[in-house]
Amino acid sequence: MEFFNVGTGKGSSVLEVIKAFEEANGTKVNYKIADRREGDITAAYADTELANKELGWHAKLGLKEALSSAWKWQLKQ
Repeated sequence: MEFFNVGTGKGSSVLEVIKAFEEANGTKVNYKIADRREGDITAAYADTELANKELGWHAKLGLKEALSSAWKWQLKQ
C-alpha cells in the first residue's frame, strides 16, 4: 500500500490561512494572537514530489480557492 501527500507543497502560516479564508469567503474569523505553546510545531506542509511524479497529480486550486470550496461544502452540511 502506498500513501501520497497532496497539496500545493507550499506552507502557510496560521495568520496567512486566516486572512486567506476571510478574503475568500467575506467572513471575519474571531482569533487571538498568543504565544506559541510547548510542543507546537513551527511548520508543516505536504511534500508533493512523489504524488507529482508517480500520479502526475498537481494541485489545481490555490489556498483561497480551496478554503472557499471547503467553506461552501461546510455550509451545506
